[in-house]
Amino acid sequence: MFSVEDVVFGGGKPVVIAGPCAIENREQYFAVAQEVQRRGIRILRGGAFKPRTSPHAFQGLGEEGLELIKEVKQATGLLVVTEAMDTETVDAVAAVCDIIQIGPRNMANYSLLKKVGKTGKPVLLKRGFMATISEFVHAAEYFVKEGDDRVILCERGIRTFETQTRSTLDISAVPLLKKLTSHPVIVDPSHSTGRGDLVIPMTCAALAAGADGVIVEVHPNPRKALCDGLQSLDFPAFGRLMDEVDRLLPYLSRNGHP
Repeated sequence: MFSVEDVVFGGGKPVVIAGPCAIENREQYFAVAQEVQRRGIRILRGGAFKPRTSPHAFQGLGEEGLELIKEVKQATGLLVVTEAMDTETVDAVAAVCDIIQIGPRNMANYSLLKKVGKTGKPVLLKRGFMATISEFVHAAEYFVKEGDDRVILCERGIRTFETQTRSTLDISAVPLLKKLTSHPVIVDPSHSTGRGDLVIPMTCAALAAGADGVIVEVHPNPRKALCDGLQSLDFPAFGRLMDEVDRLLPYLSRNGHP
């Protein structure tokens, strides 16, 4: 258990992190930030640098995105998590964000893990598509070895034979990781399923399995999103998600949610 300012990870109350997959422009990012804040959420996600399978896909705004993160933080007081993609941009990312995300493509980029660990910033580490639980746990140890033990493990789905979802969400990873490590464990139901209509039920399943929180994608107009619109929630759907989380809280408390 540890805190990032006033947000406690692993303290018994699930943490919701929400925001767009990618920062597209000022209007979009501020709109989502205001909706997230209205719902009482303290941590906003948003990628300035976006690793994409196709080189022709939207790659993020880069340094302009970092400037927008700084602007949104100053205007709203929200905490922000964003991804560091390489060792060259770690310092710039660390200067503006509150939590550094390591995406699944970089889980085994050990040079990057070492450099991020040296920043002392809290880290959100996503499980690689093909990574075993043991490999995931060992990746987290790279940060701890550098003296940074504020690591959040994120199950975001693994690659299987199934094609109806983007990946296969490994719910069993949640209780396993909590037995094997002392790190908080959260789930990404957006990237794992690739389907906005599955985000709410998979959030409920993750929390019931003992997850310390979820990270979900929200967009003002998912159909026009430049990145991962199919898995993003619009504002009404995001409201329904938060209502479901609120309804689950008494149940989680009665059943000894870790």
